[in-house]
Amino acid sequence: MARDVRGRVPARPAIQMVALAVAAVFVLIGVLGFLPGVTTHSGELAFAGHHSKAKLFTLFQVSILHNLLHLVFGLIGLGLASRVGGARLFLAGGGAVYLAIWLWGFAAGPEGAANVVPFNDADNWLHLFLGFGMLALGLLLFPKVGTGGRLDSPLE
Repeated sequence: MARDVRGRVPARPAIQMVALAVAAVFVLIGVLGFLPGVTTHSGELAFAGHHSKAKLFTLFQVSILHNLLHLVFGLIGLGLASRVGGARLFLAGGGAVYLAIWLWGFAAGPEGAANVVPFNDADNWLHLFLGFGMLALGLLLFPKVGTGGRLDSPLE
């Protein structure tokens, strides 16, 4: 890791710290979705589809696929958060993805055939909140937006 003149490691920008925290929460939620006790009716955890009766925190309908998607999304976020541009991409891009997921869940309905992940009403409200929240964080925590400064590439 790069050090400053005095040999100290400089602090990460706020956007990276927030992206790391959000990504870590997604990984944690992905793991908790498999744990009996935290997930009620875990014996009825289906791979996919709206027939899964398992609920995380007795509220959010989950499946094996749903939990794996949380894990993968969180791990991608942990990787992207190592750079400022990647953190912004994870937060703003992830927020846009979650708004699309909210629309999908809203359009599919809790019992619809397109509800393969699955989503219930609590999931849909959470996805709406996550979408706007992550998008706002990704755009507002980046200090160089609109200043003509060069954004670093998240994939360098």
